[in-house]
Amino acid sequence: MANLVLAVLTARRIARNAAPLACALALGGLIVLDAAERLPPVAAAAALAVLIGALVQRALRRAAAIEASALLDLEVGALLVVATFAAVLHLDGSLDGDAHAALYVVIALVSAFARPGASLLVALASAALEIAVRSVAARGAPSLLDAARAAAPHIGFMAVFSVLNAAVLRAEIGRVRKASRTHLQAEIDRLRDDARSYRLLSAPAQARGVAQKGDDERLARSGVEEIHQSVLFALRLLRESLELYTAMLLWQNDTGTHLRISELASDAPNLSEGPFLSGDGVFGAAITQRAPVVIGGLKPGYKLPYYVGPSPVRAVCALPVFEHGQLRGVLVVDRVEDRPFSPRELELIDEACRYAVRAIQNERVFVQLERAKVEQGKLYRAAEALGAATTEAGVIEAGVTSAREITSVDFAAVTLYDEAQKVHEIRAVSGDGGAELTGQRFRHNAGLVSMVLQNRHPLPYRGEYDEKRQVVFTRRVAPPSMPSIIVLPLVVHDRPLGTLVLGSRRRAAFNDSVRSTLEVLASHMAVSLSNARMMRRLEELATMDGLTGLLNKRAMLEVADQKITAARRFSRRLSVLVTDIDHFKKVNDTYGHDVGDVIIKGLGDVLRRAKRTTDAVARFGGEEFVVICEETDARGAMLLAERVREELARTTFHAAGSNGPVQCEVTCSIGIATYPEAGSTWEELFKAADESLYVSKRSGRNRSTAWSPSMRSSSSHPPAAEAPAPAKAGSEPPAPARAAAEAGAPARTAAARTAAEPGAAARTAAARTAAEAGAPARAAAARTPAAAPAAQRRAPVGSGAPALAGPDGAPAAGRRVAASGPPPAKAPGAPGEGEPRSKPRRPSEADPSSKPKTAA
Repeated sequence: MANLVLAVLTARRIARNAAPLACALALGGLIVLDAAERLPPVAAAAALAVLIGALVQRALRRAAAIEASALLDLEVGALLVVATFAAVLHLDGSLDGDAHAALYVVIALVSAFARPGASLLVALASAALEIAVRSVAARGAPSLLDAARAAAPHIGFMAVFSVLNAAVLRAEIGRVRKASRTHLQAEIDRLRDDARSYRLLSAPAQARGVAQKGDDERLARSGVEEIHQSVLFALRLLRESLELYTAMLLWQNDTGTHLRISELASDAPNLSEGPFLSGDGVFGAAITQRAPVVIGGLKPGYKLPYYVGPSPVRAVCALPVFEHGQLRGVLVVDRVEDRPFSPRELELIDEACRYAVRAIQNERVFVQLERAKVEQGKLYRAAEALGAATTEAGVIEAGVTSAREITSVDFAAVTLYDEAQKVHEIRAVSGDGGAELTGQRFRHNAGLVSMVLQNRHPLPYRGEYDEKRQVVFTRRVAPPSMPSIIVLPLVVHDRPLGTLVLGSRRRAAFNDSVRSTLEVLASHMAVSLSNARMMRRLEELATMDGLTGLLNKRAMLEVADQKITAARRFSRRLSVLVTDIDHFKKVNDTYGHDVGDVIIKGLGDVLRRAKRTTDAVARFGGEEFVVICEETDARGAMLLAERVREELARTTFHAAGSNGPVQCEVTCSIGIATYPEAGSTWEELFKAADESLYVSKRSGRNRSTAWSPSMRSSSSHPPAAEAPAPAKAGSEPPAPARAAAEAGAPARTAAARTAAEPGAAARTAAARTAAEAGAPARAAAARTPAAAPAAQRRAPVGSGAPALAGPDGAPAAGRRVAASGPPPAKAPGAPGEGEPRSKPRRPSEADPSSKPKTAA
């Protein structure tokens, strides 16, 4: 569906873009038909209206576009040519009249303003249209070759006009554009020079990034404008109060060799624009003496450096401008009258000089505050983005994006460090070579990444990178060649997490101010990365089983609700498998719980390998596992269950037991329930799968059973006594078991009380007697009702018991070989062989009102 929508949208976009050209071609075809035979007036009027509408619409769009595309130029040119041909044919009746010269004007206009490719196509379309019109308009049906020969002079004139206008007019337009750009660049450079001279910019703008450069230029432009306004106000006030002819502030460049006019107030027409040498005339005297220089009674031919030709003034005063004891410029005032400057006027001039310096200092402080505000805003946005990221990938993406906002970054990479294995991994890369670098791993070495984590300090110094002498990752794994690279450590509580690698194609891109901001960003990024890892760990602890790595019960219930809702919404099948290890209690009692953990983990691995990507596997509790399979019916679930059961039966588990290495083989029983036959809710499905599991247990274990309606009907009518455990064919239950079953609950209670009263001594004597007497003694003990519970706990292992072997393959110590006869029947209500006594999950055991199950 998505591909179809995308195809429709693409087709609509292509049709919309091709509509003007298709209209021009159709109108050109109508002109050819009109040349052969006049069109009806209605058709001609409709075609003319369409032509004018399309031409006006495309022309207005072309005029509104700052940089028009070649397609738009081609559309406008083609429509203009078609309109011109229509006008020429209707005015002269042929293409040989005087009106045909208008076509040359159109070709020249298109060649002057359109792109070269569009101009060439328009000229070719004009030639083709003229040949077609001449071919159909001439009598005698001449060939296209004859029509081309007749149109050759006109086509030649078209080519001449097109080439001349492209060569002359376009060249002139290009020259004007270049001059405008040069003038604009000169104004920008002058503004930057003013800003640097006033200390509004601390470094050349070429060394800064795109974002930093834009911010600095904006601040510098506003700062320079404010300084000029303040200084001009002081100079005008000084000029009007002292009746001066010229009042001018000259500012010294960074090297101190030249003076440049910063601001002036004068009516003199012959002022020089400068710059001036610092040692010229009155400027040099004021700078050398570092004191005001006052000259009066100047002769008419006296030469002053800032006037072109003879100076018209008779008195001049040059006052050096100081800022924090450093010479910054010269304030020059003069008057036409031959009247020297009095001490009071010199004080006023000095006050104006100090006012100008204070204005510059105030603006400098303001610009620094604005720059700090901008940097803090960037850091605030970066911290906000990093705080909102809750995953490692989100933190890395937010950090790289924030670094690009702070400075010009052409390459960015984030490496994560495994402190236990001493291995670095390039987790994310933005820029050239990202596909090759992402996922690369390398050992701790002498590269910049390893040294940064070892020293906890950014490298290289000032971000100046020399690929011939320095290594970022390894010699084999290297970033693109760039003059500026900086590696920042990601450290939290002195614990290294990784590094942030940034690169730029500009030299000196990571200066002191930018580097300090990036260090703060790296610190925020490290904290967010640590929080993301902690959150991921908490999610794993909340949803994963610590032993097997599978889902736990809480997470499984949430997944089950989602999958059942989806199955109900889309009418899909869904199956639930409940798996339980057979005789698992005997494994724990014989070998210990550490061996049991190995078996549980092994079954989890078997289930993880057998499941599909869309299936969910969870450890429900103890040795029980639950598998939820989407789009799976009862047959498919049975195939999966059998595959799991057979693989577990073939698996031999190796573990370190208390008496040495242990080899153990176990089996499992599986119950299956399918939606919607077994139930429409999770509770119903799980209860049905649990009933199927009980059937597998009571049918001999090591088997899979799918739920059927007969299980539910049989569980609703409990029998008087539980069916005996399955025995071998042709054998009868032994008499002691039948006697124990007939005794009922009072007998069981008395037997348990009788067995519990003798205490430890009686149990030890019984065990010694049983060991000495052998099988006859065990049979005699089984015939005594009072020994029934002990006999059940020591029941021989049947055909479904797990094969538990010691290191040498013989039966493990403390275990008895299975008896040759059939196993004794289990008394009603007694726990099953190898099953734990307490299983609150089972409905028949947790709920006293539930009814006992019977084997299917």
